[in-house]
Amino acid sequence: MIAEIFDNSLFAGVVLSVAAYGVGLVVYRRFKFFLFNPLLIAIVMSIALLLLFGVDYSSYEKSTKYLNFLLTPATVCLAIPLYEQYKLLKDNFTAIIVGIASGVVTGLATIFLLALLFGLGHYEYVTLLPKSITTAIGIALSEELSGCISITVVSIVITGLFGNIAGEKMCRVFGIEHPVAKGVAIGTSAHVMGTAKAMEMGEIEGAMSSLSIVVAGCMTVVGAILFSSFI
Repeated sequence: MIAEIFDNSLFAGVVLSVAAYGVGLVVYRRFKFFLFNPLLIAIVMSIALLLLFGVDYSSYEKSTKYLNFLLTPATVCLAIPLYEQYKLLKDNFTAIIVGIASGVVTGLATIFLLALLFGLGHYEYVTLLPKSITTAIGIALSEELSGCISITVVSIVITGLFGNIAGEKMCRVFGIEHPVAKGVAIGTSAHVMGTAKAMEMGEIEGAMSSLSIVVAGCMTVVGAILFSSFI
C-alpha cells in the first residue's frame, strides 16, 4: 500500500523528508544533544521507514525530484552572505585562499595515505577522492575518474553529516577561534552540509564557508586528477 503511494505520487518523498527533518528539529531542540542532529535523525528515519514499508530507492527518488530541484537555487543563495561580507573577503583574501588550498591538499593526501594503509585499489581510491566536495561536482569527478558514483555519494553525505554534527566542536578542540578560519575550515572539509552549521554559527562563518565550497570544489577537481595517478 505505502510502496504504491510512492510509486504513484510526486510528493510522497517530499512529505517524508520534510516530516523526518521536522521530527529531528523537535528532538534536537528538546534534548540539545549533538548526536540528535536533525539531519542525522531525518536520514535514519527515512531509511528505516523506506525499509519497513518496502519502498525502493528509485520510487523515493522520483517522489522527491521537486525537493531536489530546490537544492540548486538554495545553493546559489549562499552567495548572498558572501556578498555582504565582501570587504572581509578582500581584506583576508590571501589567508582564505591558502587556507582552502591547505584543506584540499590535506584531504586528498589523507585519502591517499589511508588507501595505502588499508590496501585499497585504484578503483576504491579514486571513488573516495571527491568525498569533501558538494555532490554535483563530486558525481561528475567520480565519473571522470572511473570511480563508483554510488559510493562517492555516500562518502560525500557521511563527510558532510560529520561536519554538520562535529564541525563546531572540532573548531573548539583545535583552538580555532577566528570566524573566518572557522568558516574556511568547515566549508572546505564538509561542503554544503557543513555550511548549514556554519550559517548557524554566524554570518561571517557562513559567508566564508559558502565561498570555500566553490573554491575547494574547483581545487579538488584539479588535485584529484593529479592524485589519482598515485595509486
